[in-house]
Amino acid sequence: MAAPNGLDHARLGMIVPKRIVATAVERNRIKRILREGFRLRQAGLVGLDVVARVRARVEVDTLDQSFATALDQVRTRVASRVAASPERAETAATSSIP
Repeated sequence: MAAPNGLDHARLGMIVPKRIVATAVERNRIKRILREGFRLRQAGLVGLDVVARVRARVEVDTLDQSFATALDQVRTRVASRVAASPERAETAATSSIP
């Protein structure tokens, strides 16, 4: 999920449920990988709030590449949505939770 945030930097939110990833060590490892992937690609995501949600068991070895692909798709989708409807983008930006 992503939405414009009206700021000059991107923000990341993560949801890694206990039900999917049982141990805290594994959950924290996944969060570290997501955080690092976001940090490396943050320059291309200026002005977006991104929420990464783990919905199924993930392979940690391929997580970074999967996350990079998902970020590219999200960036493209949000850019086309903003170009299509500037009012909608402004509403999304003001209704995001800080």
